[in-house]
Amino acid sequence: MSKDPNLYELLVGSITDYAIFMLDSAGRVTSWNPGAQRFKGYAEAEILGQHFSRFYTDGDQASGLPERALALARDEGRFETEGWRVRKDGGKFWAHVVIDPIRDRAGELVGYAKITRDLNERRRSAETLAESEERFRLLVEGIADYAIYMLDPKGHISSWNAGAQRFKGYAAEEVLGQHFSRFYTPEDRQADLPSKVLATAEREGRFESEGWRVRKDGSQFWAHVVVDPIRDPTGRLIGFAKITRDLSERKEAEEKLRHTQELFRLLVQGVTDYAIYLLDTQGNIVSWNAGAERIKGYRAHEIIGHHFSRFYAQEDSAAGAPMGALATALREGKFEREGPRRRKDGSSFWAHVVIDPIYDAEGKHIGFAKITRDVTERRRSEEALAEARNRLLQSQKLESVGQLTGGIAHDFNNLLTAILGSLDILKRRLPADPKFLKPLENAMAGALRGAGLTQRLLAFARKQDLEIVAVDVVETVRGMASLLQSSVGSHIVIETRFPIHLDPVRTDGNQLELAILNLALNARDAMPDGGKIVIGATEEALADPNTQDLSAGDYVRIFVTDTGSGMDSETLARAVEPFYTTKGVGRGTGLGLPMVHGVAAQSGGRLRLKSVKGEGSTAEIWLPRDTSGRASRPHGGMDRQAEVSPTTKALIVLVVDDDPLVLRNTTVALEDAGHEPIESSSGQAALDMLEARPEVDIVVTDYLMPGMNGLQLAARMRAQRPDLPILIVSAYGDLSSSDLKLPKLQKPFTQHELLQAISATLNDADRDGSNVHVLRRRP
Repeated sequence: MSKDPNLYELLVGSITDYAIFMLDSAGRVTSWNPGAQRFKGYAEAEILGQHFSRFYTDGDQASGLPERALALARDEGRFETEGWRVRKDGGKFWAHVVIDPIRDRAGELVGYAKITRDLNERRRSAETLAESEERFRLLVEGIADYAIYMLDPKGHISSWNAGAQRFKGYAAEEVLGQHFSRFYTPEDRQADLPSKVLATAEREGRFESEGWRVRKDGSQFWAHVVVDPIRDPTGRLIGFAKITRDLSERKEAEEKLRHTQELFRLLVQGVTDYAIYLLDTQGNIVSWNAGAERIKGYRAHEIIGHHFSRFYAQEDSAAGAPMGALATALREGKFEREGPRRRKDGSSFWAHVVIDPIYDAEGKHIGFAKITRDVTERRRSEEALAEARNRLLQSQKLESVGQLTGGIAHDFNNLLTAILGSLDILKRRLPADPKFLKPLENAMAGALRGAGLTQRLLAFARKQDLEIVAVDVVETVRGMASLLQSSVGSHIVIETRFPIHLDPVRTDGNQLELAILNLALNARDAMPDGGKIVIGATEEALADPNTQDLSAGDYVRIFVTDTGSGMDSETLARAVEPFYTTKGVGRGTGLGLPMVHGVAAQSGGRLRLKSVKGEGSTAEIWLPRDTSGRASRPHGGMDRQAEVSPTTKALIVLVVDDDPLVLRNTTVALEDAGHEPIESSSGQAALDMLEARPEVDIVVTDYLMPGMNGLQLAARMRAQRPDLPILIVSAYGDLSSSDLKLPKLQKPFTQHELLQAISATLNDADRDGSNVHVLRRRP
């Protein structure tokens, strides 16, 4: 800190926004700065030697406040307060005051330092922001709470106080002689703001602003800054006085309050089903929202200022009902009733009305909040409305969870691709030693199990690759009869109930088999002591889509009913959530019903569950009917998997994937098989590589990549080489929107499956997509 007292004298003498002066030990004024003269109105010659109590109100003087202030400063080391002070002309101003004792080197009291700030404007501003206490915290807390320091004409720091050290984090010896621009953000320095600040202060006599400043540790705080030029008696600029205040808490509170107020304004103005408006203490309307206009029929300019009693029937108004409602709200804290009300056109409606009294921060009653709802029609359908709301909330909940699980499954499939592929290659390369083989096989089995879980997650998220065809439900169930019976056990009876004629459904046959098996296994687990499972179907026509959460149309309702323990309402509401299970640890993944839900929804249908605790459960899969007459069911059941002999020709393969693990795993698998892979981590890089290496035999590209996905890349490549074989690899198979009919390979995959898919792609002579090969692992 500077030792030159002239610098401090110049610093204090240049400040006009703070009254900074000294008192002797008895309280008489011994120094007087321009800020003191501006605030108090006294010239230096008028006030020197006078007692500082003349700045206090008569009441404060009578109560001995000036003497107590000095005593507290002397005994406790500091006095700080806010209150009314008196100017020379008798006018009052709200002041923030700090008094610090001044002692000599021996510790003897020689006087007091007094700093006063006029807070009239901030006090008025604070009173308008009644909902946030932080906005009232604009009190200056003494010298230690202000960064007060001086700059030379070029902006180098020449003095440094305790407040500056506390705010900025620098000790005096670290910052003296340094340029003050180090306290500004890089953006402000780049915009040359520090130089502009000094230029403005020199040109206009003062600079005041708020903005972000930087501490020694790199953190930022919101600061109020005042810069005043310092001139010698000849008017020559010799430096600048700079005062900084940390307003971070105030700014944060103001931003939160402003955000909250804006949210409430948008909320109230955006509501159209409720008339929400304010009344003054006498019942006159002072605000009007869109809902009030819609329900009552009045525009804001037509009704504001009028008494709210005009909404009541004449007999109710004559009986004093409007004012009685306000009296009840004021007495009991709330008024709530239903009754007839009138619109602008004279028509009546049945209204639900709530009136609440409104009080200000001091507890003074300032008016009423009134909310009116037209329940003429809705009161007759409250139960139906509540059910519809519950369905909507459940649908939104499942949709949100579906988006999350789809993303997780996509990333998990990428990881499994690297894990499974690497394990597969290790298994091929390591010697046939049981001590190596057994752990490898266990790891591969775990990876395959993870792949099955991701397939179920993708089913729930509606991101799996379905082959939608016309499927014969009756033949499908008959074809899996043995599997169903062996899966549920001999202690459970399976009964089927199908009509003589049943139209096919449009779905993926394999996934339908898996869905029915999942429902049967759930039914089995609900009947540990045995019971009966009924599997059947009926044709349904929906004219009103709202009754079933389905679009209007023709459906087949496939049902699986059991005589088990049933579910309570809480379990039933959560049954379709991923990973939710009541079967205990190790007995279920909680993905069976979510998978069924996803398959049904992706097929254009819906899964519906009905259950009563102790009375069994029914699961219904509603699927669109197919009336084309071309029904099929999956050949080979759920164990179907494409088999193609891998090619033995050495190929140049362009591999495109933004995931480095998958990219490296794929290239290693191709190298191990004797092919020459070329790696590319983006679509644009792959296009450049194809142009540089026209001898590429085939492209293997990931589907979901940033910037350019696999289908977009394939379209660009086909424009260059129409005959180029391209294999799409996807962590989830939502590729149905593509006009390009390309072979696809589902992640995760082994080396054998990759080579199979490449061979199938090369062997596919029909490039219009009529013979598309899709390799998928069974869930």
